Amino acid sequence: MHASRRALARWQFDLTWSLFTYHLERLEPGDFLWQPAGADPCWTVRPDGTGRWIADWPADGTEPDPVPLPTIGWLTWHIDWWWSVALDHVHGRPPRDRTDISWPGGGPAAVARLRAHHDAWLAYLDGLTDEDLDATARYPADDPEHTVAHLLAWLNAELMKNAAEIGQLRMLRAVSPA
Repeated sequence: MHASRRALARWQFDLTWSLFTYHLERLEPGDFLWQPAGADPCWTVRPDGTGRWIADWPADGTEPDPVPLPTIGWLTWHIDWWWSVALDHVHGRPPRDRTDISWPGGGPAAVARLRAHHDAWLAYLDGLTDEDLDATARYPADDPEHTVAHLLAWLNAELMKNAAEIGQLRMLRAVSPA
């Protein structure tokens, strides 16, 4: 049986989302800001005093090497950021800056935001044609050789990576001494 490129991307996205949902449904409120013992440095999200939660990020914008271990809160913010920008791009909106995306201040709100991105992404994905898949996509890399099909593959891979990171942190916390 021949599957269209869009159907294959949708199948992969659904698979990735189902694996992610496994962890999302098992997260406890304390999981989001938990930092493993010895995790220094650690990236997290912090209230800024104005009611916004801001994600740790280097002042000069360059990613350090090694990258600090993130908290689940930071990872949910990170997914929110790149997925918001991906949706901005595919809908022809000016992409938001990283600093425009704040963490919603709690686990359930963060999960709700990710579920909303899921629904918006499915609506976009389900409307694509083969011609749409061949169009140039300027995100995540501003490279005229990359197409919307590349964007779909990247988003699936990025979501799978972040889902695995969240799952690993969740499981580590579950077996760590209090």
